[in-house]
Amino acid sequence: MSHVFGRNAKGNPPVAVAGEGCYVIDADGKRYLDGSGGAAVSCLGHNNRYVKEAIKQQIDDLAYAHTGFFTSRPAEELADKLIAHAPSGLDKVYFVSGGSEAVEAAIKLARQYHVERGEPQRQHLIARRQSYHGNTLGALAAGGNLWRRQMFQPLLFETHHIAPCYAWREQRPDETEAAYGLRAANALEAEILRLGPEQVMAFIAEPVVGATLGAVPSVTGYFQRIREICDQYGVLLILDEVMCGMGRTGYLFASEYDGISPDIVTIAKGLGAGYQPIGAMLVSGEIFQTIADGTGFFQHGHTYLGHPAATAGANAVLDILTGEDMMGQVRAKGERVLSALKDRFSQHPHIGDIRGRGLFLGMEFVEDRESKTAFAPSQGIHRAFKAAAFEAGLICYPMGGTIDGQHGDHVLLAPPFIISDSEIDLMVDRLEEATKKVFN
Repeated sequence: MSHVFGRNAKGNPPVAVAGEGCYVIDADGKRYLDGSGGAAVSCLGHNNRYVKEAIKQQIDDLAYAHTGFFTSRPAEELADKLIAHAPSGLDKVYFVSGGSEAVEAAIKLARQYHVERGEPQRQHLIARRQSYHGNTLGALAAGGNLWRRQMFQPLLFETHHIAPCYAWREQRPDETEAAYGLRAANALEAEILRLGPEQVMAFIAEPVVGATLGAVPSVTGYFQRIREICDQYGVLLILDEVMCGMGRTGYLFASEYDGISPDIVTIAKGLGAGYQPIGAMLVSGEIFQTIADGTGFFQHGHTYLGHPAATAGANAVLDILTGEDMMGQVRAKGERVLSALKDRFSQHPHIGDIRGRGLFLGMEFVEDRESKTAFAPSQGIHRAFKAAAFEAGLICYPMGGTIDGQHGDHVLLAPPFIISDSEIDLMVDRLEEATKKVFN
């Protein structure tokens, strides 16, 4: 029996022993097509020689140096590259080891920024229902998924949640997309006014909602209005791009599509592409200067901040992501996957919506397409689908609670950016195989 405390205490998963391109291979030699990049992590696939060599070289030179004493060349280089490609106004990078750490840092920095500029009364954080921002307590408090929060509710600080921008379910039949986007965004202003404008420190949102909604992008104009509201009331805009950033939507930063700049943005997953644990928080020059002119230090920190081997690996990843029109390829391949999914499943009686942006796509399962009625949670559709797809040799990311944290099921797809046309066809074939097993 394994002594590893795994994610599921009632069973032992197969042992992964190798990776090759878009495939993970287990100890029995079975090959699994990685249709979700793990959890939207493996954007460059498995066994990329360039990234591996960068990490090996850095370990030969210097494996670790504590940031309480030193910076390192790879950390400095990575920060320069990120800021060169970041939305305007972002100027400093704070490196961490993953997405939850990045969100924790963003929440704490938002609070410290307001305190240091003489507004200590700003304490409220607003987020959206059906969001996911991580599993540490601060990040979990920010998230709006009932199932993930329920067990730990007594430990979470109070966060205020508004409706997501979820047009397929929440746009009214008599409402244009633009009108719906404006209505959804204006919910933020209403909540700020309810709490008191001088009391709100930040609003956090995913540009494309990943795990909890299944690749739901906002409608056109939504985030422009969100940016206006935040500016009007002095509220910081934090964009969580941990899952949807680093090229996943076909843009290095997902907010590029919306034409806005956040005050703080969090990234992780695709930044390291799975080769080393890494995340980052990018902040505006104005926020950094406020700290620099005040106490002079951010009251926060972790042991592995700016780890040299992790930042060296991320440097190599970023070289690939920003070269050879990689983002154009992601957009083109995303269109091909979306088209293939719609061709195969748009008339399926139990698939209600097919959506996404770039190579970040989702399908929502329903009991009835016309009414959009969800399956009963007791049927465990997402669990059955995950098992059926895995048996068929496909790694994908199904989740339940799509609608309200309890009801609704979807599957998220986030394949490596190197996926070929034949592998796209194979992924869709295996999705169909799983669909037949679950619904027939």
